[in-house]
Amino acid sequence: MADLQNGGFCSLNPLELFEQVTAQGEKVRSLKAEKAPKDEIDSAVKFLLSLKLSYKTATGQEYKAGSPPTDFTPVSNGPGDTEDDDDDFVDPWTVQTSNAKGVDYDKLIVRFGSSKIDKDLINRIERVTGHKPHHFLRRGIFFSHRDMNQILDAYENKKLFYLYTGRGPSSEAMHVGHLIPFIFTKWLQEVFDVPLVIQLTDDEKYLWKDLSIEETHKYAVENIKDIMACGFDINKTFIFSDLQYLGMSPGFYKNIVKVQKHVTFNQVKGIFGFTDSDCIGKISFPAIQAAPSFSSSFPQIFNNRNDIQCLIPCAIDQDPYFRMTRDVAPRIGYPKPALLHSVFFPALQGAQTKMSASDPNSSIFLTDTPKQIKTKINKHAFSGGKDTVEEHRKYGGNCDVDVSYMYLTFFLEDDDKLEQIKQAYTSGALLTGELKKALIETLQPLIAAHQQRRKQITDEMVKEFLTPRKLAFDF
Repeated sequence: MADLQNGGFCSLNPLELFEQVTAQGEKVRSLKAEKAPKDEIDSAVKFLLSLKLSYKTATGQEYKAGSPPTDFTPVSNGPGDTEDDDDDFVDPWTVQTSNAKGVDYDKLIVRFGSSKIDKDLINRIERVTGHKPHHFLRRGIFFSHRDMNQILDAYENKKLFYLYTGRGPSSEAMHVGHLIPFIFTKWLQEVFDVPLVIQLTDDEKYLWKDLSIEETHKYAVENIKDIMACGFDINKTFIFSDLQYLGMSPGFYKNIVKVQKHVTFNQVKGIFGFTDSDCIGKISFPAIQAAPSFSSSFPQIFNNRNDIQCLIPCAIDQDPYFRMTRDVAPRIGYPKPALLHSVFFPALQGAQTKMSASDPNSSIFLTDTPKQIKTKINKHAFSGGKDTVEEHRKYGGNCDVDVSYMYLTFFLEDDDKLEQIKQAYTSGALLTGELKKALIETLQPLIAAHQQRRKQITDEMVKEFLTPRKLAFDF
């Protein structure tokens, strides 16, 4: 977040500043009511005005009593923002932690101001849908939400909503971690039976990476094939590339402009950490990621209606885009999108390291052969085991930091089998090599099946998914 003008308030986020302004305003009213000395009142008013100025600098908005900036929690949350954050840093482009267990998600919920997906919410999803909750919900892989209860209220009242998720195509091959939002979104679509839009932000990757427009669009098309291979229903799903769809959809562009008008430069600097030397494309891009949250961006699907609420399953690092969107939505007459947040998928080398498309050994890619999968896991997967077999048998392994076990929590669907593996590894009965073998035997058939489905996808099928059209729903 950009420093505030008053040095003493540099460390306060907008919500804390809002509370300071409110408290100081009450103090001014109290002093006036008590007919305090004029110089004391003047001093308090001067302080109130400086607080209001700091608030406006931080949020780009005037202070309004009773309207706290709930969706403008700053995203700058690296070292120094909190005293005990263990060096976690999360924004839409960077995820860093010094903890081998990974990011502290309970702290992130507090910092981002979202709500924990608790047992009550999971039970409610089961009651409402009549389906056993997905293992991503049961295991806390999707762990945080905004307004999911509102979505369930609407659904119970026979009101349709729609799903929106996306992918930034920075490489031709996706890795297994990229599948997480799509696997979960497919489940959500099936149990709720709702429309889905999937955005490929090839424009974003052109703005941020050293790639040509042609390259990013080519990556988008290749990534779309992997997304289609997850098994989405073509009659209920619209996939689009920004570079392609934006030029043919006035509704989509109008919503981008509406968002752009209602977000100031100060706000995007505060939310995303942009600087004066960033290109203007980056500064205006958040509005493009916001626009699919509004049903009028897809008139062909929603019959020009602008009141259909959106639910966005995504990794928590994308939340800043939608905090901004949720702040703007009511001001342009649209419902706020609801969100479901997932944890980050760990790199093979450990949860505190970053996966990289340029490092083929940082993850398992969807193009990997069975032999490559086996070699990567055996050679590179960070182990929570002890140095010797004797020590391991005596003290057991640590599932909290073991990447093979972490990967199994994502891809092994059988709860009982996963619990057996955890108990055996923790007790020392199961060795690291045996745990890695269990992961290899889980991932090899999963990826082989994905590759087989992808082979069946033709350019004509891609074109069908990318064609703006009415889906199998009436609005």
